Amino acid sequence: MSTALTLSSSARPALEHAFSYAQQQVDDLLAKYPADYYPMYTVGGKFGLDQKRWTHWCDGFYPGMMFLFAESTGSDKWLERGAQYSLPLEDRQYDRAVHDLGFLFFTTYLRWLELGGPAERINGVLDQAGRTMAMRFMPKGQYLRSFVEPASLFIDIMMNVGTIFRSGLRSGDDHLLSIAHQHCLTTRRVLVRGDGSTSHEAMFDTNTGECLRQSTHQGYRGDSCWSRGLAWSLYGFTRSYTQTRLPEYLEAAELNAAYYLTHTPPDGVTPWDYDAPEDGPLARSQVDTSASAICAAGLLDLADVTLDPVRAKAYREYAINSLVSLTDRYLGDKTPGFEGILNGGVYHIHKDLGIHEAVLFGEYFFVEALSKALKTLNRTGRAIVAAPYPEDTLPASARQWADGPTEEDMPAVTGKAANS
Repeated sequence: MSTALTLSSSARPALEHAFSYAQQQVDDLLAKYPADYYPMYTVGGKFGLDQKRWTHWCDGFYPGMMFLFAESTGSDKWLERGAQYSLPLEDRQYDRAVHDLGFLFFTTYLRWLELGGPAERINGVLDQAGRTMAMRFMPKGQYLRSFVEPASLFIDIMMNVGTIFRSGLRSGDDHLLSIAHQHCLTTRRVLVRGDGSTSHEAMFDTNTGECLRQSTHQGYRGDSCWSRGLAWSLYGFTRSYTQTRLPEYLEAAELNAAYYLTHTPPDGVTPWDYDAPEDGPLARSQVDTSASAICAAGLLDLADVTLDPVRAKAYREYAINSLVSLTDRYLGDKTPGFEGILNGGVYHIHKDLGIHEAVLFGEYFFVEALSKALKTLNRTGRAIVAAPYPEDTLPASARQWADGPTEEDMPAVTGKAANS
């Protein structure tokens, strides 16, 4: 039986301090760096030196934080700044070179829409982003290809497939919905293991569609569990379930959550890879706070949609406790001159980039998780009394879709069940 976690009575003030500090740090960045600069990761605690960018996949996280601040504070300043830094991204609704359009537009245009932004313009951008994402679909193999090559499927794409679901649901386009569902089901089959751990990448034979092997660019090994990939899966399958209500997606997210809760240290701070060695340059002792932040945000969403109140309670408790740990130990105010919000992130460990630094995906999801956690604490009106995570409620191993969905599943796969 897992050890009980007890939320500190100081959880609320600690998280409120972190949220206020995040606003201060972003405000300082806006004053220090030019308006065309989108930070990605710190070097020695400083932005402006982050040169290795590849696909510019992080550009939505900076204005995304501004929209989160606007939602929380009602500040017109944050709303205007969020729009200012989002508009230059608009042409990327047509960007076929990346698999990251959800990272770019759900953090920005979708949040802008929810805050009362120009609906016709924003919906047009979001709809096109979904159609552009769908162009990555590989019919042989039934997956959305990564930016690396046609044979490659990344777990990260679970965070971007939601753009296709949204476009398909708004338009009633069953073809778009089928693409999104098939991608999720393939990802679930080839990247989510029976114990809830995940692989970073699957490689396919593009002639036959056969999945050849699991691989990685960021993890320790192809068969290891890279913590940020696990976080992308947990969050992404939760969102796909929220959008479609297909139970297989909830099961996958809960399987990821079970692995996360039972393999992460009690403080809720993840190692960079769960299977990394104890010693050496890639040691397990290297944390990745960005993975913890993403998981916290995903767990708080999962708590709202799970059908099991015991699990919901466990997810909320663990998420809030991990945010308190991150605030207590890794908030940037612990390091003089640090320009980020959250220290201890990892951008690319094998390329020696952004290791134990602030990384923009960690910054954004930390702020998002703080916002969600504070809403949760305000809703309960008191600290949550924690209980053990009961082993007998852990989800069973996910059913494998070896040959794709069955006939009885097809209504859900075509999107008809999404409207029921």
